[in-house]
Amino acid sequence: MKLNQRGLLVVISGPSGVGKGTVRKALFDIPNHDLVYSVSMTTRPPRDGEVDGVDYYFVSKEEFLKRIEEDKFLEWAEFVGNYYGTPKDKVEEQLELGKEVVLEIEVEGALKLRKKVKDAVFIFIVPPGRQALYDRLLKRGTEAKEIIEARVKKADNEFLLAHKYDYIVVNDEVNNAADRIMAIIRAEHAKTERTIHNYLKMLEEKNG
Repeated sequence: MKLNQRGLLVVISGPSGVGKGTVRKALFDIPNHDLVYSVSMTTRPPRDGEVDGVDYYFVSKEEFLKRIEEDKFLEWAEFVGNYYGTPKDKVEEQLELGKEVVLEIEVEGALKLRKKVKDAVFIFIVPPGRQALYDRLLKRGTEAKEIIEARVKKADNEFLLAHKYDYIVVNDEVNNAADRIMAIIRAEHAKTERTIHNYLKMLEEKNG
């Protein structure tokens, strides 16, 4: 029996290049889950193989700025000249349906969201080492060396912000990291602060 009927907002975050997207995809491959992916919006161009509405909502800068003015994002951030944000209405709709809504966002956006959404679960993904981060960014082959170096430098500062998250998961092996996140989600649903109200209500009904 699931005492906590409302879904969880699960924020998977960490510096660029730690493998957030790969871990998230492995998480969704685990059978028998109630996970839904909250597709972020961005002004950056699609990478090879990325699909609009599946990986991101790709929009113009003008469209994005208009949505900021209309307060349509849970969070948004700018990085290397591009904007990234989480559409507010889609997230709330899925949480009310009891789904676990998974966000995959950059550190700046996650920390903004932490101030606004108190009951979300924040998970910080880290690589097994700094060199592993650099190698992953280089392997992408989608960015100039100067941008890669800027991302690594930014990551060095972001690693120091790990204490602001609820959990740290090392992405040493993708499936292991996904399993750890699933275990966190299941444990969070059993937390007293999330379940006590429904539990006491259930007791009253049985005694009535």
